[in-house]
Amino acid sequence: MADPASDGADDYNTKIVEEFRANQGRVGGPWAGTTLILIHHIGARSGVERVVPLGCFPQGDGRFAVVASNGGSPAHPAWYHNLKASPRITVEVGGQTFTALAEELNDPARAELWPKLVSRYPAVGEHQAKTGRQIPVFMLTRQD
Repeated sequence: MADPASDGADDYNTKIVEEFRANQGRVGGPWAGTTLILIHHIGARSGVERVVPLGCFPQGDGRFAVVASNGGSPAHPAWYHNLKASPRITVEVGGQTFTALAEELNDPARAELWPKLVSRYPAVGEHQAKTGRQIPVFMLTRQD
């Protein structure tokens, strides 16, 4: 069974995952109106599967952008390292579950997409302003 949390946010993430699954991907509170995605990823060191809810940016053609902002923290979120180590993941969107390939965008691709992401969700830009690191963006591409 997958652990529905990571990074010490156990209760918070678990509640979001439960609400997401009970409501076909819709949640309330601060996430109301945001397109959420659940990513199942394997811990690079632990080997344990984890499930993390993330805000995502549907791109069409079975592609979803996710931002490794970690709230503007100076460190990447744990899931970033896990996707780099094992990019083939399981994804839940709405009531669908499928396999996806996670690829970190290179600088030109990120630079092209970044303004669109910030325009849609200004908090993403606020997170970037809080940190000295460039916040990575992954493209999740449906494989099945």
